[in-house]
Amino acid sequence: MLDLLDTIEAWRARGDAVALATVISVTGSAPRPAGAKMAVNARGEIAGSVSGGCVEGAVVEAALEVIENGRPQHLHFGITDETAWSVGLMCGGQIAVFVERLDARFDEIAQLARARRRFAIQTIVAGDNAGAKTIIVDSDAHTLSHKAGLIDTPAGATFFDIIEPPARLYIIGGTHISIALTTIAQTLGYHVTVIDPRQMFATPERFAHADALLVAYPQRVLTPDMIDTSTCFAILTHDPKVDDPALRIALNSPARYIGALGSRKTHAARLERLRQAGCTEAQLARIHAPIGLDIGARTPEEIAVAIAAEMIKVKAGTQ
Repeated sequence: MLDLLDTIEAWRARGDAVALATVISVTGSAPRPAGAKMAVNARGEIAGSVSGGCVEGAVVEAALEVIENGRPQHLHFGITDETAWSVGLMCGGQIAVFVERLDARFDEIAQLARARRRFAIQTIVAGDNAGAKTIIVDSDAHTLSHKAGLIDTPAGATFFDIIEPPARLYIIGGTHISIALTTIAQTLGYHVTVIDPRQMFATPERFAHADALLVAYPQRVLTPDMIDTSTCFAILTHDPKVDDPALRIALNSPARYIGALGSRKTHAARLERLRQAGCTEAQLARIHAPIGLDIGARTPEEIAVAIAAEMIKVKAGTQ
């Protein structure tokens, strides 16, 4: 949903009606998980996807019908269905897709997403009330997170879609690696903040694409409420005056990923400084250094790819 907001809002601003297709269930092997979305406007333009491209054509046709008549559709595609061969779902799985026309409630959803709120969208996907929604915000949404997916309720088959705010990535240091990493991380859906007290590096010209640019020492701008269990840190200045305070903040937080640039020799010296500052061995073991997966990266862009890959690996729990 979050990656489609800008496109959907631009379409609606020019007067286009829009339908939203959502994967509501997956059985077996499928290219996209439950919750994946594709938006379609009345001109037939699309954004996002509900598969690897194999059922999109059929979904677009259904979406155009939904835009025209306003009636939601509940679609099924699978290898056991003869229509699966015609639309090309050859991966062996089965998916269900719910297609609905966006209405005024989208404005409420967009506002919550822009405000980085955690919320759940409860949508009835079958029966006379198909398309009816309940929006649940913050702590209540978190409580319901175990219900994410398609479930039976007294109101009928209902899809619980949990919308989390974008994970944060704090890049410490306005280096060439940071420029490339900002672009890659945003493609992966991160909200990227670049922090560097050195104004010659932290310039708007270098980081116009960052979500936020802070010209300050990290300890002066980072507060506990800015860091949660999905937060990542890429610490890249190679300057202990900047890196060490950022590391102490990260190590005393629930951050998911903490990576620091530097050779093994540099990192050994860094660990000793952090021990002297009171960090425990358990905390120090959380640091990924040298930062990034060992893929033979040499250029700033390649190193940024290695860092992003390591962040993905940690998120997936395969480290």
